[in-house]
Amino acid sequence: METLVELIAKKRDGGRLTDEQIERLIRALGAGELADYQMSALLMAVFFRGMDDAETVALTRAMLQSGDVLDLSSVPGVKVDKHSTGGVGDKISICLAPLVAACGVPVPMVSGRGLGHSGGTLDKLEAIPGFRVNLETDAFERIVREVGTCMIGQTARIAPADKRIYALRDVTATVESIPLIVASILSKKLAEGIDGLVLDVKVGRGAFMKTEEDARKLATALARVGTLSGKQVVALLTDMSAPLGRAVGNAIETREAIDVLRGEGPDDTIACTLALGVEMLLLGKVAASAEEAEKKLRDAIASGAGARVFERLIEAQGGDPAVVEDPSRLPRAPEAVLVHAETDGFVAEIDPLEIGLTAVAMGAGRTRADQAIDHAVGIEILAPRGAGVRRGEPLARLHVRNQADAADVAERVAAAFRISSDPRTVPPLVIGRIVA
Repeated sequence: METLVELIAKKRDGGRLTDEQIERLIRALGAGELADYQMSALLMAVFFRGMDDAETVALTRAMLQSGDVLDLSSVPGVKVDKHSTGGVGDKISICLAPLVAACGVPVPMVSGRGLGHSGGTLDKLEAIPGFRVNLETDAFERIVREVGTCMIGQTARIAPADKRIYALRDVTATVESIPLIVASILSKKLAEGIDGLVLDVKVGRGAFMKTEEDARKLATALARVGTLSGKQVVALLTDMSAPLGRAVGNAIETREAIDVLRGEGPDDTIACTLALGVEMLLLGKVAASAEEAEKKLRDAIASGAGARVFERLIEAQGGDPAVVEDPSRLPRAPEAVLVHAETDGFVAEIDPLEIGLTAVAMGAGRTRADQAIDHAVGIEILAPRGAGVRRGEPLARLHVRNQADAADVAERVAAAFRISSDPRTVPPLVIGRIVA
């Protein structure tokens, strides 16, 4: 039998690792037999040499089996989750999960926190007073069964190998490896006990994948490996060349998600919610066509059924359900500062990366995993792409703790807007659909 070092060398030299060899490496990492520096060497070898589909499936399975796989067999129906690769203003999970659950598809969801310029669902949910995202697996199962959905963070027993490996990838410049990204995402998602998964792969300056070509490669790999792992998987490529919706922050993004459930909210936020929701209802087998699925979702908004599920979810997870009827109960920074247009014209571009980084600088995000965030601050976009503006009219509203914090922020936000003399066409939200 080869030593662990020989297995690292095999991948370094472009060889193919067997299922058993990959399982052995991951098991050795958990047992302390494979040191972090040795795993780092393996990750760099994978970064340069890649992995084929069979290797990626084996890696996903090994990381999945490094911890608990939740048993949701007591929950009737086809269980479907959604995963986004992350972007600026992406609050879709918060309105999507209760809306899909209201249509009869159970949605078990293990979400993440924001890091860098991209916000996290857990941080936005924790803007709701009392909301708890750290629940034991038995409580998670019970809430999914009773409410139809539950949104928690990754526990210590869900794909623990992924936590170790991701931390090493982050500090060894091996994050941008498609096999490693695929295994990381799918090992966590498959541990939820789901039957199907809808992926929202963001494309553009505010996304992890900047080009459509790279995003399509990632989406294709995710769909292929997920299917080979025995799950139904669909991926949508969606535009992230501007912030999604009007709100960037935590409480204000949660407020916008509630607006969607109340039949309000920006057009692009609604469109993204419906597009992903349609795919989830089709995988969940509660609709026979995209048209029927969209009608069910719109009916759940119009009737208030989605909002009622969200209230029950909030209550089940220890939060204040009254925020759904009265979003003013969410935290809001005490000062509001307007950013004005300096010229007449049309909003041609809003740089999502700059908006996201500015929100982080305001305290809405974090640059270290252990950093506290301010749920109350954020950026509200008043003039979206395509809008006509006159000099002196507001482009954005900053929610800040005090006026002194606003000067540098206002300058950065103003610079993120590009005003053109002619109107520009806003690109479509959904760029493509990928199945294995």
